[in-house]
Amino acid sequence: MAYRRLLLPLTGTAAGEAALATALMVARVWNAHVHCLHVRVDARDVAPLAGEGLSGAMIEEMMAATERESGDRASRVRSLFERFAATSGDVAIANSAETALKSSGPTLSFESIAGREEDIVAQQSRLYDMAVVPHPEADEDVSSSDALHAVLFDSGRPVLIAPREAPTSIGNRVCCAWNGSAESATALAAALPWLHQAQARRVLYADEYQRRGPKVEGVLAYLHWHEIEAEAVQFKPLTKDVGAGLLGAARDFNADLLCMGAYSHSRLRQLILGGVTRHVLENADMPVLMCR
Repeated sequence: MAYRRLLLPLTGTAAGEAALATALMVARVWNAHVHCLHVRVDARDVAPLAGEGLSGAMIEEMMAATERESGDRASRVRSLFERFAATSGDVAIANSAETALKSSGPTLSFESIAGREEDIVAQQSRLYDMAVVPHPEADEDVSSSDALHAVLFDSGRPVLIAPREAPTSIGNRVCCAWNGSAESATALAAALPWLHQAQARRVLYADEYQRRGPKVEGVLAYLHWHEIEAEAVQFKPLTKDVGAGLLGAARDFNADLLCMGAYSHSRLRQLILGGVTRHVLENADMPVLMCR
């Protein structure tokens, strides 16, 4: 198995540019196609939010302003895509499967459509091998990352969260976080292509991280059936923070990819009380492959 089709919800932010570079790096590994999708705000969605007491003319003006702002943002994103494609050397623009399949290297395409970003991105992701999403902005609460959570919960596909700055490599040194949960099992299966081609592999586990389910020894046996050899390493929470301990262990390994399940506890609990998933989403400085 290989990753052949990647979906990238593209924004005009610095994080979006880093995500584009990360997605292209993945595409070069797998000779894959990256479809960049920009979802514009649909001005018609503004009208129900306008509230009572506004005249028809005022609502129309709000819709027109929204349309202008959305169009300007779409133009900036398109320009970002075109500049990136023009300076990427080995990457061809391919707007059809036939063109992409005839290419000898990675390919890119761009699409801009209007609608609700979280709905469209989650739905379209279902026919891609992986979605690559920008890292939450430094001043943005992870709970507001609608597209990220929509893909995690509603696409049925693995999600690669790009770091804030584009990595120098990906998939050479891979860590898998294991806690026995269904989510970590899904992530392990999604990581198999990466684990096959990696130069070094490590399974990270901790007593404080473990849920009801198979222990780490079973993971090593499972990987052995796939002709993958990995070492199991126990990590310790840092100041009682399991997420910090997990990231610290991945950094100690010089990992350039961390694979893990997302939200083994409920999302609401993690957003209110914190949790491993939330800590990793907010603080990871390496690409993170997550599955729900």
